[in-house]
Amino acid sequence: MSAVRVVIVDDSPFSIAVIRNILEENGFDVVGDAGTLEEVKEVIAATQPDLVTMDMTLPGTDGLECTRAVHAINPGIKVIVISSMMDDEILQEAKDNHVSGYIQKPVDAEDLLGTIQRVVAYDEMFKSLEDEYVEVFKETLKDGLNRMTKTLLTYKGEHELKSDFESRGIAVIVGIIGKFSGRLMIDLSKETAHALVTAMMKKEPTSTNEITAVLAEYTNIVAGNACSILNKKNKAFGLRLAPPSIMHGEKMLISQATFKTVSAVGDTEYGEVLLNVGFKRGEDKWT
Repeated sequence: MSAVRVVIVDDSPFSIAVIRNILEENGFDVVGDAGTLEEVKEVIAATQPDLVTMDMTLPGTDGLECTRAVHAINPGIKVIVISSMMDDEILQEAKDNHVSGYIQKPVDAEDLLGTIQRVVAYDEMFKSLEDEYVEVFKETLKDGLNRMTKTLLTYKGEHELKSDFESRGIAVIVGIIGKFSGRLMIDLSKETAHALVTAMMKKEPTSTNEITAVLAEYTNIVAGNACSILNKKNKAFGLRLAPPSIMHGEKMLISQATFKTVSAVGDTEYGEVLLNVGFKRGEDKWT
């Protein structure tokens, strides 16, 4: 936590001094302070901190307007409100404005440090998931194919999916819920699907419904195995699966997710299989 860079927003020199002392005594790097909306904009743009402590009552503005200004500059900066006022309405407004934590004055060192630790831990948890999930899902897709057909899959590379794309013909999507939500999609042509399912079943499928049912189960296995691996790495993820959705047809346009997803195309002896997976950071829950 020693690397966390903090800006203090408060119009009281006394409050700034108290907060600064707590933070600096515990290894935080206080890179600036501000007492007005314009000062907030200037110091945030200049220092790009990791975290901001935010008073709610400021001359000519308030903490929520300043929070919006912070996030307009960098939505990744975490804001913790420190205010003498605390009631249900204010807390809800703070949550609606993507505040990461809320503590009441007079500032208690243990309360402040605990709130910051929770906020930082949440970010670190998502970063650990982000660093690993693509390779884990790629490996379970590859392993599942090998186990079910005794054939190999070779990846041709990966890229972030930044727009809608046209399906090859059949797409299976599995939603993921837990500490962080996400989705897995497997997309392939009807010809590849038919050949792949034939190899899995060791007989010709009798209908499109049978093909999609087998693919849905395969995708569910891939997603379930990957989530199990990730949950073993960190039980706090608590990842679980929603039932798969299946789409098939001509000229289907698959909508881009509202969060970052990564696609990897695998070559198999049955044809190409596209894997697309991603997780949403979301907002940490606090009361």
